[in-house]
Amino acid sequence: MTTIAVLGNGRVGSNLADALTRAGHQVTVAGRAPGTAAAAARTARIVINATPGDSSLERLAALRDELRGKILVDVSNATVDGPDGLPADLLYPGSSLAEQLQEALPETPVVKTLNTMLFPVMTAPAMLTQTPSVFLSGEDPQAKQAVRELLVDLGWREGWITDLGGIRTARATEAAILFVPHVIRSRGFAPFAISVAV
Repeated sequence: MTTIAVLGNGRVGSNLADALTRAGHQVTVAGRAPGTAAAAARTARIVINATPGDSSLERLAALRDELRGKILVDVSNATVDGPDGLPADLLYPGSSLAEQLQEALPETPVVKTLNTMLFPVMTAPAMLTQTPSVFLSGEDPQAKQAVRELLVDLGWREGWITDLGGIRTARATEAAILFVPHVIRSRGFAPFAISVAV
């Protein structure tokens, strides 16, 4: 059992919190109420960033003391939305939200994962008719191992998990969000993920 704080109580955060609780972890969810994120982060070993990506950096930088020494799992994508509310561009071109977070939180290992799929797949990858892939980006091997174990708890098989390397590789997976609006317009809002076929 791991103590986990999920920052963000929207569809992504709630989905992850429910699944991790069912897997036997002690999970606290922090919404927008003042002070709840700091309190949740203070008592957790692993903190999951499921806040809107366009405001994540400001929110989490304010929790620098509470996040010191914790593992930060970043599942958000920082985008500029188009008129229809779907992602139209990246907020940090030539970088990534994960890299910005790691720079702002040098004493907190950041691991990027679960950001290349629609949210239902995060906790039920076997729902898809083809084998999905999930990626890890981060500098700290122990932190990535801890996150890998959480992914297995969420139903991801070891062979479906690909460690891409350091935190800079997150800019590649974050850029994949630009596929999403086109896929949704083409196929509708149906669960999907990126799959690496080998």
